[in-house]
Amino acid sequence: MARPPRFDTHQLLDAAVRQAAASGPAGVTMSAVAKEVGAPSGSVYHRFAGRTALLAEMWLRTVENFQEGYFKALEANPDPRRAGCAAARHVVAWSRAHPQQAALLLYGAQDFGRADWSEEHRHRADRGNQRVRNAAASLAAALGAKGPQATERVALALVDLPLSLVRRHLRAGTPLPAHAEDLAEECTAALLNSLPADAASSPAPDPGSRTRAPHQ
Repeated sequence: MARPPRFDTHQLLDAAVRQAAASGPAGVTMSAVAKEVGAPSGSVYHRFAGRTALLAEMWLRTVENFQEGYFKALEANPDPRRAGCAAARHVVAWSRAHPQQAALLLYGAQDFGRADWSEEHRHRADRGNQRVRNAAASLAAALGAKGPQATERVALALVDLPLSLVRRHLRAGTPLPAHAEDLAEECTAALLNSLPADAASSPAPDPGSRTRAPHQ
């Protein structure tokens, strides 16, 4: 009977994430991953065709992990404003729970070699990006947001604003403060509350009644 592989794909990707968190995308190499887990280089090449494939899988696994909880947060509450606030909290809560993976959010797919990715990898990335855009558009529609300015406001509230809070601390090398989830929610609620009156289907949560993200 053949022995099970000693090093699985997730172990190798975890090592790659640690290297990217410490040294950026340039710090991730096939030999460095093999050395970190104590595996022969052949084990890494057996699972990834080359460094480009390794970088693509590492980036996509991280983003898909993040998006899984993000969509759950958006879908868990039928009230669109509360759903938006829960999604903002998830961005911070997930980053707190996964600091090394969150460090990859300082970069973009292009920094991990997207231009050279396989068609399959690019398709996975595009599909995830489109799903985020669709979710933001659906929430905007549920709020009655009309026109590019209102839609842009919703996208800023759901994605850009909470990510900017996380990235500021990542760049400074400081831990996320205990109040970060609350701050993200308050800012998101303020943006959603500033939509035109005809787009307001319900009031946003007040600071005394926090919407908790699933991962908290």
